[in-house]
Amino acid sequence: MEMKRLNYRKVLLMIADALIVALTSIVSNALLSLFEILVYDGHRIVSVVTSRVFFIMAMNALFCFFMLFILGSYNIVWREMNKKDFVIVGAGTVMGLSLGALFSLISNHEETLTYFLVNLVLTTAAVLIFRLVFKHTFIELAASGAEENRERTLIVGAGRAAQMILREIKNGSSDPNNPSNSIMPVCLVDDDVSKFNTKLMGLDVVGMTKDIPVICKQYRIQLILFAIPSCDESERKRIMNFCSQSGCRIKTVPYLSQLFLDDEKPEIMSQVKDIKIEDLLGREPIRFDKTKIREFIGDKVCLVTGGGGSIGSELVRQIARYHPKQVIIVDIYENNAYDIQQELYIEYENNLNLVTLIASVRDREKMEQIFKEYQPQVVFHAAAHKHVPLMETSPAEAVKNNVFGTWNMVTLAEKYNTEKFVMISTDKAVNPTNVMGATKRCCEMIVQYMSQRESNTEFVTTRFGNVLGSNGSVIPLFRRQIEAGKPVTVTHPDIIRYFMTIPEAVSLVLEAAAIARGGEIFVLDMGDPVKITTLAENLIRMYGKVPYRDVEIKFTGLRPGEKLFEELLMDEEGLQSTENKKIFIGNQIAIDPQKLTDQLEELQKAAEHNDNDKTVAMLEEMVDTFRHNVN
Repeated sequence: MEMKRLNYRKVLLMIADALIVALTSIVSNALLSLFEILVYDGHRIVSVVTSRVFFIMAMNALFCFFMLFILGSYNIVWREMNKKDFVIVGAGTVMGLSLGALFSLISNHEETLTYFLVNLVLTTAAVLIFRLVFKHTFIELAASGAEENRERTLIVGAGRAAQMILREIKNGSSDPNNPSNSIMPVCLVDDDVSKFNTKLMGLDVVGMTKDIPVICKQYRIQLILFAIPSCDESERKRIMNFCSQSGCRIKTVPYLSQLFLDDEKPEIMSQVKDIKIEDLLGREPIRFDKTKIREFIGDKVCLVTGGGGSIGSELVRQIARYHPKQVIIVDIYENNAYDIQQELYIEYENNLNLVTLIASVRDREKMEQIFKEYQPQVVFHAAAHKHVPLMETSPAEAVKNNVFGTWNMVTLAEKYNTEKFVMISTDKAVNPTNVMGATKRCCEMIVQYMSQRESNTEFVTTRFGNVLGSNGSVIPLFRRQIEAGKPVTVTHPDIIRYFMTIPEAVSLVLEAAAIARGGEIFVLDMGDPVKITTLAENLIRMYGKVPYRDVEIKFTGLRPGEKLFEELLMDEEGLQSTENKKIFIGNQIAIDPQKLTDQLEELQKAAEHNDNDKTVAMLEEMVDTFRHNVN
């Protein structure tokens, strides 16, 4: 298709050249007649309609086409024509006319020197002017047509990154596959007052970041490109909030440390990404010690329960990068397990020893069979029922899965001499007001109880807040509601939560496991808590809509077991720092072994008899800080 279009353009240009040469041949003779500088054939005046002029016209057209074709002028891309190309076209025209005159002379159709010179000047000028006019017309038409498919873009930041982006857009305009072709820069903003009302590569700096909402409306902006890779997180959050108020789509250049810049051909546009909701959290990305994790995971048999879930699947992904001896996925839900299995097959092909097993941690016999056959050296226990409202109506099921699924795993890990057992806990285990949180606190107590025993296994707990994008996160729910045109539902205007990304949560788990010596509860410093209402408003704006006008936010009231804020550290736990300034260790709490085992026996009986009231009562007895349905 592209070749046909190219040939079509060539033919049109050839026809245009032939018409220009023919027309200028006639016009040249007419001008000579007008000024009575006549072309003679003996003693008779040669008029413009005689066969000689038509013969000369035909020869000029033929030889001009031939020379222009030989010199490659029909292969030149219109929008990229430069001075050299115009010189080639001019030289080809002169050479073609000269050859035409020579052939006419040989054929006894000689023309006067005056006619030749006049025709040479007119034809050459006409051919060049035609190309010049057509080039500008083509570019304007192309730009006009392309503008409909390009987003009017405001660039935030008028520094080096913005300059590189503008240069890349300019240089890549002829490449249809270049990502920069989808945007049309309109103006810039920068908080450096010295740059206000200046230009950067022809583009105006029209204001400061606080003016972004107004500027976007004034200039009909569709896309905001955040181009300050060196910006610190607090400043980034401030500017991003202005951007989100505009209702425009937002893309961002990665942090300076994450940018890959080739000295010979630095490219930024290919690294620009859509803003994610976590970019508005206002917390520096957490850094982890990959060397320790690599030493810990490398050449080990690693088992991940709940390996198909949002946390478990990311654990599997990250473990796979550290060259384990074998990775075992255990999950009761086959669809999720299949998805992560196929993803890893595609990425690693035969370079990863992967086993995927469909099984429940509640099934002790099956779990023992797995431990006996695969002898896992490291166990990451992520399997759990996590949905707070659902567990309020099914407390016995929460206990069977969370508490006694964990009991099965820790006792089997000890029996089969697993080196480390890492349990994934939650901030809802701290002073719990719901069944799910209480069961996770029981799990923490079980892990701490196991760490107090004489054992070859090191037991450790990791605790963190809500995870963005996880199956139980509010973000997927908010997205579904916005995309369906429904109101976004928030339980309470003042409800707050700590948030982190799934990769951060998993990196915490891996580093905690690497540095653990047994019995610790690792807690992540997650920065300032986030107001869920603000999170919902920002997400709505990221869809290009206005909160409360385009999308309603509906407050539904706190659900059973839900509280306004979560805590990460229990009062009786101390706090120790680690080498990672974002990770802390809560001191181990002494567990009375006999009391715990007796209570677990009673709890198990209540759960197995599906006595929900008795189950909740036992949870309240076991977890001193559990206050059921207290908001």
